[in-house]
Amino acid sequence: MQYRKDRYGKELSVLGFGCMRFTKNGKTLDLDKAEKEILAAFNAGVNYFDTAYIYTGSEALLGEVLGRNGIRGKVNIATKIPHYLVNSVSGAEKIFGEELSRLQTDHIDYYLLHMLTDEANLKRMKNLGIMDWLEEKKKSGAVRNIGFSYHGNTENFLKILEGYDWDFCQIQYNYIDENTQAGAAGLKAAAAKGIPVIIMEPLRGGKLVNLLPKDAVGAMKENKRGWSPAAWALRWLYNQPEVTVVLSGMNSLEMVNENIETAGSAEVGEFNEEDFAFLETIKEYIRAGEKVGCTGCGYCMPCPKGVDIPAYFRFYNAMYTEGKKDARSSFIQSVGLSKQPPFATQCVGCGKCEKHCPQGLPIREKLKEADRALRPFPWKIGVGVVRALILRKSSKKC
Repeated sequence: MQYRKDRYGKELSVLGFGCMRFTKNGKTLDLDKAEKEILAAFNAGVNYFDTAYIYTGSEALLGEVLGRNGIRGKVNIATKIPHYLVNSVSGAEKIFGEELSRLQTDHIDYYLLHMLTDEANLKRMKNLGIMDWLEEKKKSGAVRNIGFSYHGNTENFLKILEGYDWDFCQIQYNYIDENTQAGAAGLKAAAAKGIPVIIMEPLRGGKLVNLLPKDAVGAMKENKRGWSPAAWALRWLYNQPEVTVVLSGMNSLEMVNENIETAGSAEVGEFNEEDFAFLETIKEYIRAGEKVGCTGCGYCMPCPKGVDIPAYFRFYNAMYTEGKKDARSSFIQSVGLSKQPPFATQCVGCGKCEKHCPQGLPIREKLKEADRALRPFPWKIGVGVVRALILRKSSKKC
């Protein structure tokens, strides 16, 4: 494992474990499976684990694994306070206490204001006294580093960067989002101020691996580098000295092992002109088929009317990367045949989803578009017939 230093000289593994995408076992997270993955990463040198208050079950699972294996003191925990749920210092104190309890610890190594989108968010935190409260936590040792995670444009990122003496920050950044959100300009601005940058969504929610167009996959297989799609994305990041840690939401030992291998061998400046040109070709393949820039983060959920928004966009994009028939069939199996299908027609246009979307997507408009594409008239009839048959069989069993 390779390491890069934080603001105070502490060494952080270049690969961080993102704890948002643990595998579920029914309705709960699969503790035993996640434990094997966490320990495999730890034993390989990973020392940065990122979770959040709103990642259901994640903090508690991480705390349990670190605690019962006696390794809490050997790793760094990063977690987040949802600024959008905080209205007072007492409210922040309550959330912080819950997080310490879940994580079975007395301090947080890297504590972030979760999902800032513009300068107004930071001003509100200052006016509520939250920044003063965080500084007191830092003085007491309960918080070791104060940072923020960001989803918004470059202009607002730069304003937030200048608005406080941050210890670190976290941005969405990958070779597709090079010039969106904080982007390369934000990354370099933070590094110029000596602020470590943690990278989230390096694979764009898996899109840069699992949903690559066939032409892109074929090109990568033929490239003389011999790198996998995940390795291309991660190495592009490690190539940049301004990047401190790259978070990966690993939920299999195969992912852990592959990413560890990449993190151990990638070097700053290893990309040559030919590599950069190759990735430009990959970008062209991706953009040619993309319909919705959804990463599947789930921040838009739950929908008050039960619409499965990430699923809709995942299968809508898959129509143009994996084939329309296969994508529609998968959509029907995953969404259309559920007991209470969360179809987009249930949307009432409340807009709650759009307020929380890190990508700023026009979700209501795109849902209608996706529904028309995934459920054209003949398919609607077919789904209705299949559902009727299934319900009839179910009623007979009862």
